[in-house]
Amino acid sequence: MRRRLILYGSSLAVILLLAFLPLILALGASAIADAAGCRLDEASSYPCIIGGVDFGDMLAVMFVLGWLSLVSLPFGAAAVLAWLIVLAVDVVWQRVRQRRQT
Repeated sequence: MRRRLILYGSSLAVILLLAFLPLILALGASAIADAAGCRLDEASSYPCIIGGVDFGDMLAVMFVLGWLSLVSLPFGAAAVLAWLIVLAVDVVWQRVRQRRQT
């Protein structure tokens, strides 16, 4: 039973992480740029010097990846729905097996 809980919990965590990762990256890039006082938008990459290193290009790519969340969130919602269906079928199947054994 514990093994099933770990399997279902870790698979849900992976689904949610993959669904929200583009949004997390975009928000993180925005927070880093704001903290460093840098300009950040979709139009272009701007220099953003943090600790003597220019992170402008990387922050711009991370920020633009936020658009990927328009695809990843609906797919993540569909994956969570499929996960719930599999979980429900598994729970029902386990109860049927237990009743047959007794």
